[in-house]
Amino acid sequence: MTQEKPTHPDQTEENGSQEAAAGTDTAEATPPEGALQEQLEQALAEAAEHRDNYLRAKAETENVRKRAADDLIKARKFAVEQFAAELLVVRDSLELASQVNLDQESDQAMQKMHEGVLLTLKQLDSAFEKSDIAVLDPVGEKFNPELHQAMSMVETAEVEPNHVVSVMQKGYVLNERLLRPAMVVVAKAPAQAPAEGGEA
Repeated sequence: MTQEKPTHPDQTEENGSQEAAAGTDTAEATPPEGALQEQLEQALAEAAEHRDNYLRAKAETENVRKRAADDLIKARKFAVEQFAAELLVVRDSLELASQVNLDQESDQAMQKMHEGVLLTLKQLDSAFEKSDIAVLDPVGEKFNPELHQAMSMVETAEVEPNHVVSVMQKGYVLNERLLRPAMVVVAKAPAQAPAEGGEA
């Protein structure tokens, strides 16, 4: 024989309240499916944003590395630019000295000094060549304002108009970068004589 415990009406209400509260807790602990979908979309958007930021930072780092490498190459390439520009005046002086004509009666010391100047000029030109310094001596070439500086213009029929007649001072380029423009005289077409019998 089993005895059943008498149930009290108040006790039954409490049990029902507890079960209802437990059901509410369970409902609150598990968010609805729409909220989960929203959280997933937000997490995916954040992940995409982080990936995008990572890729941008990686690209920027690569660009900085490339710029630094380019700057290093340029620095090496043009490190001698200022020094070379200073040497151009020395080369000009040696070239002028080499153009002095010595006659047969010149004493031997002068001739030896002249030979020394020629040898020094040759060595300097060799050093320029090894350093990729090229001479601009544009006689007969078309005038190029990027490489030449027009000092004057002369009328002549012997050279085409807008071409270099003579060079007053040679120019130089270092690795295709202008160190000093060539100072030149440029040809222009001769003025045409006024036709006879024309209006006065």
